[in-house]
Amino acid sequence: MNTQDYTRLQRHVRRWLKDYDEGPKGALRDLFYPGGGGCQSGVVGHLIYYTDTVKFYKRHRAEISALLKELIESTGEPIHALFGDGWDSDDPLADDTHNQNLLAWFGFEETARQVADDMGIEI
Repeated sequence: MNTQDYTRLQRHVRRWLKDYDEGPKGALRDLFYPGGGGCQSGVVGHLIYYTDTVKFYKRHRAEISALLKELIESTGEPIHALFGDGWDSDDPLADDTHNQNLLAWFGFEETARQVADDMGIEI
């Protein structure tokens, strides 16, 4: 696939993977280590603070929404079931920072899974 064919979110994640000290395999291992991890662990240094995650969410909102729609359609689960207790049900449209933060992490992690698959890296 030509880099021009990637979405802006995919290019962002690919850059992070490429620039990670231990390379893409190490980045994915650290992001998805068994028993926890993910963006919540702080491994993605630019997605730790709400100011950064909200900015990321707003920049990639359309792509994150498409990923979320795909997940909801494939699982048949409502959004609050997908995110569990972490989802603020009083903010179903993700107008506030808490749910925007969750969606930013979701978008990054889901895209990282897709990129890993494209690169033939098992996670």
